[in-house]
Amino acid sequence: MTTEGVSGSDTSEEYADLGATTTEAMEIAETSMAIVREFVPDETLADRVRQKAVHSMGDIEFQHLLRFTGSDEDAPVRAGARAVLDEQPIVTDITMAKAGITSRGHDCEKRKAIGNGAKLAAETGMTRTAASVLELDRQGAYDGSIAVIGNAPTAALTLADCIEQGTRPAVVIATPVGFVKAVESRERVRKVAAEHDVPAITNVGRRGGSGLAAALTNELIHIGTDAQDGEVEL
Repeated sequence: MTTEGVSGSDTSEEYADLGATTTEAMEIAETSMAIVREFVPDETLADRVRQKAVHSMGDIEFQHLLRFTGSDEDAPVRAGARAVLDEQPIVTDITMAKAGITSRGHDCEKRKAIGNGAKLAAETGMTRTAASVLELDRQGAYDGSIAVIGNAPTAALTLADCIEQGTRPAVVIATPVGFVKAVESRERVRKVAAEHDVPAITNVGRRGGSGLAAALTNELIHIGTDAQDGEVEL
């Protein structure tokens, strides 16, 4: 789905929506999105994110489960696209989410939290993902970043704590999945994001996951590319 190390400044490797690079793959991608647009509105920037969520999840009804925290629904989308244009880092919770985010169409550094904070996790007993978020936050990695939580509820809860304590990502995408703390973690991200004016895109319910988080991030990249080309206004 991605090609590591490909810079958005390389015109021979322009951003390809849905990861498609061949003619046949592009035709499939375009047909898929045309079908999605029959069921999902195509009027706002938030609608584009809803479309990508529906395509990622294979579920038309998922469009109704997304939540946009900001002054209006488009606010977190604009914030994320601007962060892409400003070449801010994209920081994911785990490897899978990072791997799903395209390297085309932007010059943002992609980082993953997991793998940091091992000593802290061992000393405190907290989850590795929670400890890794704390460690990166201590390094200032999240300020101004596109913060992406695709898998771990404890990572989302920890990031919310960091925001309460003054960390300011450009935008948060939080779609942790599961039956333990996933729903609560997204609720907390929405609450803290609203209280501290941090734009956020989340979903309700138990579903979600790294694939969804990566897809939503890729749409922010796509919108940023379109803005740079003058096709949309931010």
